[in-house]
Amino acid sequence: MAFAWFIVRLLAVTVGFAALHGYVWWRLCRDTTKPGSKWRPIGAVVLGVLAVFGLLARFFSPSEAPMAFQEWVGWPGWIWFGIFMYLFGLLVVAEPVRWFLLRRKRIEGAGVRAADPDPDPDPDSDSDSDSDSEADPQASTDCRTPEPSSKRGAPRDNTPDLGGQTPPDRRTRASFLKRGVPGPDTPGLGERTHTRRLVVSRAIGLSASVLALGTVGHGLYEGYRTPPLKAVTVPLSRLPRRFDGYRIAIVGDTHFSALRGRGYCERVVERINGVQADLIAFVGDLASNEADQIREATDPLAKLQARDGAFFVAGNAEHYVGAEEWYDRVAELGMTGLPNTRVELAGFDLAGVNDLIVEQRHLVDETGPDLEAALADRDPERPVILMAHQPNMIDRALGYGIDLQLSGHTHGGQMWPVHYLSQLRSGQLTGLEEYEGTPVYVTNGAGTNGPPIRVGADADITVMILRAGN
Repeated sequence: MAFAWFIVRLLAVTVGFAALHGYVWWRLCRDTTKPGSKWRPIGAVVLGVLAVFGLLARFFSPSEAPMAFQEWVGWPGWIWFGIFMYLFGLLVVAEPVRWFLLRRKRIEGAGVRAADPDPDPDPDSDSDSDSDSEADPQASTDCRTPEPSSKRGAPRDNTPDLGGQTPPDRRTRASFLKRGVPGPDTPGLGERTHTRRLVVSRAIGLSASVLALGTVGHGLYEGYRTPPLKAVTVPLSRLPRRFDGYRIAIVGDTHFSALRGRGYCERVVERINGVQADLIAFVGDLASNEADQIREATDPLAKLQARDGAFFVAGNAEHYVGAEEWYDRVAELGMTGLPNTRVELAGFDLAGVNDLIVEQRHLVDETGPDLEAALADRDPERPVILMAHQPNMIDRALGYGIDLQLSGHTHGGQMWPVHYLSQLRSGQLTGLEEYEGTPVYVTNGAGTNGPPIRVGADADITVMILRAGN
């Protein structure tokens, strides 16, 4: 059944992805070139290859495939995925502009020609017909036969008298001009319309491509630089006075993988240790792969230093690949896992719960969140801080008297305008908010999921300073 579902998803995603790439090819390659241009088949091949890499990255990075293969398809695939997202979006947004420019030019062209009903304009007048003739010496704006040099002084209109009626050929020409389309004796008009369409299409295509590449270039820089520190102060009314100023380093969504390996992990550990925190809280999605796949990449986590230790709860990424194995792995690294349990520290209780994804995706081999197991039978006089990967866990936790919830999961939206979807899904996107008087803090995370790109949602390692109540 699982394999059949995988095939269905693969086919659906492939067909949809191919259709979207077809639209991009149409706008970037077909509309910007003339029939028979070599760039049309070249563009189709290039977009086809990039689409294949995008699909391979989507289904195999991360996966159980060899790490070298995941890296080989992941880099070009996920980066192209990000470029394509912005390129497609910009082209769609530009559709009304394209329509307006082409329609306005057609109306203007029709208006200029319809405004002069005289089929025999004065040759000295500054008309659109004259300018057309200058642009194309072979084109003629009238059906007249050139006058013999011997009759230059005679009247130029050689049209036979039809009793005041317009000749048939001129009625036909006037009819075409009123509709704004080229007629049988308006040479050059169709060619100019075609050229205008090329110019507009090329301008829009070039602008969209430059903007997409520039946005992704900036996003790659933001996605791979060492996460900056972000300071936040939270008052806890029940925190004992002697723990005023207690420092918690909050880290989430590092997503160590084939694209984000040991070097990045070392930089994150160095930045965390520089905080000299009293406690380190990993709020899930530490890695995207199975624990054994990236053992070497996560070895630097053993160097984490904090007075009260480093603690970890599983996120959706760990539950997809086996949360129990990851709880065992972090224990090897000297961290303390909190799967639906808690520890009593000197100033407060620290509790953790598994992720809601177990229930949301019906992961039968995983253990879901259990607030009762984590928070029951505790001293109600002691403050308690809850670590839960998804911020909307607060909806269930409010009845347990918690003083603060620490979460991640959203990546702060990671890539604008995905922010809006993330907020709808999780309820809270980033930062500190209160729910019925209970503060919930959501970190943007230190890594990325899917495209290694951040746009409008900088990564962070949060340094939270607790303040005792009055």
